[in-house]
Amino acid sequence: MRQSDHVAGRDRNPSAPADAVSKAIIEQLQEDGRRSYAAIGKAVGLSEAAVRQRVQRLLDQGVMQIVAVTDPLTVGFHRQAMVGVRVEGDIEPVADILATMEEVDYVVITAGSFDLIVELVCENDDHLLDIINKRIRAIPGVRSTESFVYLKLRKQTYQWGTR
Repeated sequence: MRQSDHVAGRDRNPSAPADAVSKAIIEQLQEDGRRSYAAIGKAVGLSEAAVRQRVQRLLDQGVMQIVAVTDPLTVGFHRQAMVGVRVEGDIEPVADILATMEEVDYVVITAGSFDLIVELVCENDDHLLDIINKRIRAIPGVRSTESFVYLKLRKQTYQWGTR
């Protein structure tokens, strides 16, 4: 199982909130995910080894991920969409199935007019249609879907810092 699979499938309720030093480490990595442990240590007042241990703990606890974020258009994916899903019955089994799909990059259980919001990254419109029509709508419990096709991505950031 990849680290991202583990993180994607877990509930986001870490056992203990990150302390000020861990938050400072996270902020350093949000600025530059390739920053060395030595440089981070200097910035936050820890040894390189202590930073390495803290980063590993934050990764293991699912507090953060360190990944390369790409522009889907530049790596062969020409269609992105947000799909609202209405479910009949228990929402969680449907969310679990959606979370296993390779084309799904996140699944959110929501309150409102949709039970789930799902983001898809697809090769083209035919691929998107196939996923929605033959895979998502075929999941037991899915009552209806509504698609919001991306025409242009104006902003995408992961640098919201910490509180």
